[in-house]
Amino acid sequence: MQQVKFNQANIISLTSKRFAKGKLQFTFQLKDPVQYKMHFVKEANKVQLQLTLTSLSKSLVKNAPITVVHFKKKIHHHLESDFLNYFIKKSTTPLAKKQIKIEVVQQPAMTFVPFESNSNHAGRRKIFTVVIDPGHGGKDAGARGRNGAFEKDIVLSIAKRLAKEINLQTNMRAVLTRTGDYYVPLRSRLNLARKGDADLFVAIHADAYFDHKATGASVYALSQRGATTEAGRWLAQQEKYPELDGVSFAALKDRSPLLRSVLIDLAQTATIRDSLRLGTTLLNALDRIGKLHYPHVEQAPFVVLKSPDIPSVLIETAFLTNPREEEKLRNERYQQQLADAMMQGIHRYFEKYH
Repeated sequence: MQQVKFNQANIISLTSKRFAKGKLQFTFQLKDPVQYKMHFVKEANKVQLQLTLTSLSKSLVKNAPITVVHFKKKIHHHLESDFLNYFIKKSTTPLAKKQIKIEVVQQPAMTFVPFESNSNHAGRRKIFTVVIDPGHGGKDAGARGRNGAFEKDIVLSIAKRLAKEINLQTNMRAVLTRTGDYYVPLRSRLNLARKGDADLFVAIHADAYFDHKATGASVYALSQRGATTEAGRWLAQQEKYPELDGVSFAALKDRSPLLRSVLIDLAQTATIRDSLRLGTTLLNALDRIGKLHYPHVEQAPFVVLKSPDIPSVLIETAFLTNPREEEKLRNERYQQQLADAMMQGIHRYFEKYH
């Protein structure tokens, strides 16, 4: 930001107006002209207005939603407000005037056009089943934030919001692995997905790390190592799991173990491919509302991802051990924004690959 040869300007007043269609306008009145820069800080949900050599009038210091940050010889004034569902439309002011006007516009609600599945039969639309797994629960609280938030509570709230969005679609239905504060064993969560004939399995978590500055969302799919271990489990317990991806193990009981192993491997390979596809569409959607911890889908041998024939992902929504992200995760509007982004990613996956 270039220094300007004005005397130190004084911010005299800050007013705001709300217009139709969700538009807000903020007006800064200054004693003298000043140059400024402005941008939207997506991760922090705030508008950052940087004015060179300025100060607040005494009447605004306590009452205005502005914080002052000193950086070397510059003073930055940050306009603090809840902009979770807003984006900057424009600044209506030239770069050196006594009055600065900023407009922010509310984002429209997301709507989806029902897509036709390639797997339709006899003209009937397939209803896709999405199993949503809120992590932890009951005695297993999961991560805990510095300000007392529990992972199990936050992810359940997000999961319920996502389920509501899915059930509003004409060709989808949601199934929750838990609807309250109780613990469901990991394998039971997988079995519920199989019994429910799930098309997708989405586990929702909040991350934790010893470095409280760690930030951003992540998405995981099953690693090949985890797939190999699970294949052995299926071979050893085929009487418990009689069918895989439409193939009956009972019909293959007289065939060699090698053939059964090959069938499991083929199913797993296709499932991991689809899990990575789903993870990518989810990451793309999450990237629009906040920072990503990893820019690509990660892979790990998490138990809940081990269904050989159900595309499965685990979403780490943010770091609960980061106080700023904990505050966001506790915010109901941000929880809804996460659910909307997940809905968008799921819809995009079905639209593109089915």
